[in-house]
Amino acid sequence: MLHILKTRDELGLFLKEQRMRHRSVGLVTTMGALHKGHLSLIARSKEENEFTLCSIFVNPTQFNDPADLERYPRPIERDVEALCTAGCDALFLPEVSEMYQPEEEKQGVWHLDIGPLEEILEGAFRPGHYQGVTQVGHKFFKLIKPDRAYFGQKDFQQFLVISRMVHLLEMPVELICCPTLREPDGLAMSSRNIHLSPAGRKEATLLSKALFLIKDIAPSMHVPGHTAGETKMLPKESILSPEDARLRALDLLATSSMIRVEYLEIADASDLRSVKGWEDASSVIALAAILVGQTRLIDNVFIKQW
Repeated sequence: MLHILKTRDELGLFLKEQRMRHRSVGLVTTMGALHKGHLSLIARSKEENEFTLCSIFVNPTQFNDPADLERYPRPIERDVEALCTAGCDALFLPEVSEMYQPEEEKQGVWHLDIGPLEEILEGAFRPGHYQGVTQVGHKFFKLIKPDRAYFGQKDFQQFLVISRMVHLLEMPVELICCPTLREPDGLAMSSRNIHLSPAGRKEATLLSKALFLIKDIAPSMHVPGHTAGETKMLPKESILSPEDARLRALDLLATSSMIRVEYLEIADASDLRSVKGWEDASSVIALAAILVGQTRLIDNVFIKQW
C-alpha cells in the first residue's frame, strides 16, 4: 500500500512511526513524470532499506525560465500508479506553499557556497539553478532525515552539488549515484523526452552517440589481440587528445540541423574541471547539453571510473 502524505505534519508523524520501528529510510527525490529510470532508484532503495519514500515536487526555485516551469509535465495519477506497482512505501506530495512557508522565507535569501560547480556547465546556462536545488534538497533532508538518498547519473553535476551541500552542512545521509537508464536506441530516459517531436526523438539519439564516441576514442590499456589481464600502452602518436575527441563528437552533433549544442566537455569527475590529457584525473566523464528544437536534454558518460 502506498501512503500519500501531503503536509509536513503528516510526513513527520508517519516517519516517527518508522523510526520507532527502527526501519532504515531510503529517499528518492523527483519532480514527477516518472519513468523507468526513477523506478530503478526506487528498486535500489528497496534493496538497501527497510522503508522507501519518494517525493514528487516541481521545485520553482530551480527554474530560471518560467516557461520551462510551466511546461514541466505533471501526470500525477500515472505517477502514483507507477509507484504502487514498484512497491514504494510512501509518497510525499507537498504543495509549493508547504515547502516554502512564509516564516521560513523571512530568514533571508538562501545561498550556499558550492564553489565553481555553480558557475560551469549547467550552472553557466542556468544561473541560480543550483541554489534552488540545494535549497529544496536541504529542506527535504532536514524534514525526512533519510539514511540514504538515491540519484540518477544523468544529473551528475546535481549529484556533485548535493554532495557538496551535505558535506558543508554536515548532514548525516549517504548519497548514492545510480547508472543512467537508456532506451534501446541509447537515449537517456528523461521526463523531458515526451516533448520531442517524432523527428526530434530520432535526432536526439545523436547525443548519446556523441558521448559514447568519446569513450570509444579514449585510449584503452588493453590492446586487441592481447590476452586478458595483460596491459600495454598504445603508441603515444596513435592517441587522440580529449580536445580532439571532443571536436569529433561535436562534428557528429553538427550533422543534425535540429540540434543546438550548449556545451560538451570532457572533465575530471570529481569537480568537472576540463581535462587536457586522459591521465589528468583518475575518473573522467564526458558531459553535454543540447537543444533539440525547444527541448533541452542533458547526458553524460564515464570515460574511465575508479
